[in-house]
Amino acid sequence: MRLLVVEDEPRISEIIKAALERAEFAVDTVRLRADAREALANTAYDAAILDLGLPDGDGLNLLAELRPAGSRIPILILTARDAVEDRVLGLDAGADDYLVKPFAMSELVARTKALLRRPGAALGTTLKAGNIVFDTIGRDVSVAGVPLQLPRREAAILEHLLRRQGRVVPKSVLEEKLYGIDDELESNAVPVHVHHLRRKLQDAAASAEIHTVRGVGYLLAETKG
Repeated sequence: MRLLVVEDEPRISEIIKAALERAEFAVDTVRLRADAREALANTAYDAAILDLGLPDGDGLNLLAELRPAGSRIPILILTARDAVEDRVLGLDAGADDYLVKPFAMSELVARTKALLRRPGAALGTTLKAGNIVFDTIGRDVSVAGVPLQLPRREAAILEHLLRRQGRVVPKSVLEEKLYGIDDELESNAVPVHVHHLRRKLQDAAASAEIHTVRGVGYLLAETKG
């Protein structure tokens, strides 16, 4: 899943990005409200983490633009403003949660996951196809009850295929979800990850397999028989 972090302090931004990447998210960072507006307009993020005190204006103004325009992206506010009135303003403007600086990075990650588990959000709880089971909260994969260890990006590909089981997931969608703006992306990166994932599922005797739709993308379907 891909997140946008809007934070003008470079060091804080780097720490947040690193923590979220350890939690297996792809993360983009920007420091200006204008850049955040452009990023949100051009990329389908699963959630955003928004600082309020930005160099080119208040983050609340960005919220005031997004919600009336119909954006339903989960947004977690990060701010040093700790007065109750400030929290009320943020929540009334359309924020889904509010975390005051300084904060524990583990709490930020936990709150982000909690937002994504809300009804209609990106994180379900358990995804299944055949004998494959994916616990999206613990990020644990098993085949026929046996744990299957997968690298972060292979696990992310499997998650997206499970969520769209039986439907083609375009290669471009997987690239967008797996890689941030600053990540180096080679043209064969996704096919290589899919190749390794397919082989591991076959070796584990999974009863669902990944099919390649040439020139389009991939789909996961249960095997017959």
